[in-house]
Amino acid sequence: MTTSVSKARATRQKVGAADSSGAVQSLNRGLLLLERIAESGRNGVTLTDLALQVGLAASTTHRLLNTLEQAGFVRKDPELGLWYIGLKAFSVGNAFLASRDVVMQARPYMKRLMEQAGETVNLAVENKGAAVYVAQVECVEMMRMIVRLGGRAPIHASAVGKGLMAWMNEEQVTQALQHQGLQRLTPQTITTMAALQADLELIRQRGYSYDLEEHTIGLHCVSSPIFNEHGEPIAGLSLSGPKARVTFERLPELGLLVNRVASEITEAIGGTLPTVSSRSRLGQAG
Repeated sequence: MTTSVSKARATRQKVGAADSSGAVQSLNRGLLLLERIAESGRNGVTLTDLALQVGLAASTTHRLLNTLEQAGFVRKDPELGLWYIGLKAFSVGNAFLASRDVVMQARPYMKRLMEQAGETVNLAVENKGAAVYVAQVECVEMMRMIVRLGGRAPIHASAVGKGLMAWMNEEQVTQALQHQGLQRLTPQTITTMAALQADLELIRQRGYSYDLEEHTIGLHCVSSPIFNEHGEPIAGLSLSGPKARVTFERLPELGLLVNRVASEITEAIGGTLPTVSSRSRLGQAG
C-alpha cells in the first residue's frame, strides 16, 4: 500500500507539472492511465486501483477509461472488471517499433544469428528497471523460447538486462533497480548487490552476459549490448534456449557469436563500441 500511495503522490505531481506547462489536463490523465494499464500486462487492473495509482476520483477515472475504450486504446473484461491495453494502443506501439532504425536494421542480423546458433534471438531495451522485448526471431525447434513483443523481464534476472546494466554508471544502475529491486525469481537469481556487481564486472571483461536459470528454470540465455554513437547501450541482443541445448559447454562459443553480431549491428546503425577505459564506468557518478 505504501508503494501505491507513493506512486500516486508522484503521479499527482507529474500531472500538476504538466498542467502548469499548458498541457491539456484530460489528455495528460488519459496517457497516465494508458501507462498504468500497460504496466499491468496480462494481469489487467481494476478501476479502483487505477484511480488510486493516478490520484484521481473513481468517477473521473471511469469517464476517461470510457473515452479511451471508445477509441480502441483500452478494453474491459466485463466479467472480471479488469482493464487491458486495446488494439489501437498496440498498433501505435508497433508504429513506434517500425520507426526505430535499430529494430529494422537488426532484423537481418537476428535472422542470421538464429540460423547460425539454432536458437531464438531477441532484441530488448531497458525501461523502468526491466528489459522490454521489441523484436524476436524464433528458431524452428519444438521447444523454444517465445516472448510477446512488449513483454518485460527484470533487469537483474535476465541476460539482456544485465548486459545493458553492465555499461551503466552507478547512478543509472540504482535508478534501474529501484523499480523492482533484486527480487528472487528462481534459486539461481542474483539477490545481493555484491554478487550483482561481481557479475557485471565479468560481463564487461568478456563482452557478453549469461542468464543461467535466473529468470526461468530450465532456460539459458546469452546476450551482448548494442551501442549508440556515444558508446552507450541502447539495446540488447540475446539468444535463448533450453539448457539441454544451450549447455554450459556451448556458452563461451555462443557468447562470442552473439557479441560479434551485436558489434556488427552497432556498426550498422553508426554506433561506437566502448573504449577500454570505459570498462571502469560502473561505480562512477553519471
